[in-house]
Amino acid sequence: MTATSPNNRPDIADLLAFYASVGVDEALEDQPVNRFAEVAPKPMERAPTAAPSGDTAIPQRSTNMPRAETGDRANAPPVARAPSATIPDEAQAALARQLATTATTLDELRQHMAAFDGCNLKATAKNLVFADGNPEAAVMLVGEAPGRDEDIEGLPFVGRSGRLLDRMLAAIGLDRTSVYIANVIPWRPPGNRTPTPHETEICRPFIERQIELVNPKVLINLGGPSAKTLLNTSEGILRLRGNWRVHTTASGIAIPAMPTLHPAYLLRTPSHKKLAWRDFLEVKGKLGALTER
Repeated sequence: MTATSPNNRPDIADLLAFYASVGVDEALEDQPVNRFAEVAPKPMERAPTAAPSGDTAIPQRSTNMPRAETGDRANAPPVARAPSATIPDEAQAALARQLATTATTLDELRQHMAAFDGCNLKATAKNLVFADGNPEAAVMLVGEAPGRDEDIEGLPFVGRSGRLLDRMLAAIGLDRTSVYIANVIPWRPPGNRTPTPHETEICRPFIERQIELVNPKVLINLGGPSAKTLLNTSEGILRLRGNWRVHTTASGIAIPAMPTLHPAYLLRTPSHKKLAWRDFLEVKGKLGALTER
């Protein structure tokens, strides 16, 4: 805008149009207000009480009598409170272990997990993301936790990372009818945050029992969290990947495990897809060797 002078005043319509273009649509004060200035709170004013006149006395309320609700408060329905999230503790972890141990089938395990309220993640998730694929498959893949798309559909790996995983499986002649897919954590962490160690320990008995019931010939750990949890290691995924490890079930069954890079990581780092390709070729070779026995 150009400077104004008594002989060059802006047209009021132009001024209003300028205000509208910059988002000024309401007049608040004639002078600017310093919102950072400390203002002392005003004392609460009480209405003066008129003194009783003559013989008219105001009855005093007994301190022992309950105060009656008046107006809308008396007829108002009780306020519904949102369910509070459960704080993970050892008691809940023990309950998870007990429920997982008593499950003799995958359907029974799913029912136990659906009824389990000991993990705070369940309070914010839309669905239990149990598994997808063929429970009699020779290959089981385990990721970390569901994302937004998985939470909506109730199935693991259905978003962008899921589509990449499908292509990775197809490259070695597999698809979702010939593998079984699950996650260490069956409920989506809010905002896709990293699950806490407590949350992981709460859910660990469920995924370990799930692996035991499926009893695959080969286990693929997708990403570092899955590998660290199920292989009991603290090594990073770039050091772990490509090297065969062993997952031992509670009943003592040793399952060959291949740690590899998570599809979501590969979407962020496409140059490392070649590493995952080598890992999947290792899985293909292992399956061939096991089949020939």
